[in-house]
Amino acid sequence: MTIWRAKDPLILASQSRARQMLLANAGLPFEAIPADIGERAVQEDSGLSAPGEIASLLACEKAAFVSSQKAGRYVVGADQTLALEARLFSKPAGRPQAAEQLRALAGNVHELHSAVAVARDGKILFSEVSVARMTMRELSGAEVRAYLDQAGAAVTTSVGAYQLEGLGVHLFERIEGDHFTILGLPLLPLLAFLRSEKLLAV
Repeated sequence: MTIWRAKDPLILASQSRARQMLLANAGLPFEAIPADIGERAVQEDSGLSAPGEIASLLACEKAAFVSSQKAGRYVVGADQTLALEARLFSKPAGRPQAAEQLRALAGNVHELHSAVAVARDGKILFSEVSVARMTMRELSGAEVRAYLDQAGAAVTTSVGAYQLEGLGVHLFERIEGDHFTILGLPLLPLLAFLRSEKLLAV
C-alpha cells in the first residue's frame, strides 16, 4: 500500500540531496531528472531583481523544461535564493568566497526564498514561494576558519556557505520559518497541491 495514487512516480527536476530526502521521507516515489537550463542566463534575461520572483521563475522553468520531455508526468521544480537586504548571493566558488559570504552574513538577518512549482506537459499547474528569516550570530575570524576547516568542500554546494541540516546549525542564533523552506522545498504547499489533484491517499 502506498500513499501515491498515480501510475508513474513524480519527477524531481533537481539533483539536490536535501530535496530528494524530503520527498523520500514523505513517502513519495520519484525519480530525479535535473533540468538542463542556464539558470543565470534565465535570471538575467528576465530582468527580475526581487529574490522571491527569481526563485519562482527558476522553479517554474525547471519544472516546465523537464515536463516538456516527459509526457503526462507530474514534474516538481524548485529553487532558492538568499538575500541580505538588496544583495543576492550565489553558491561560493571556493573557500575564499565562502569566507567572504560568512563574514557578510555574520551578525545579520538574511532571507531564504524557496520556490516550488509543478508542471505537466510543459504547463505550470502550481507554484508557491515561502520565506525563512535567518539570524546568523556574530562570528570571529577564528570561528569562520574553524567552521570552514570542518565543513570542507561542502561549503561550495550551498548558497551562503552553510547547510543547516549539518554543521551550518552552529552559525545561527535565531530562525523564523519552517524546516522545509530552509532546505529548499516548501513541502506543505506541495503536498496540499498534490492532494488537490487526488494524487495522495492521505
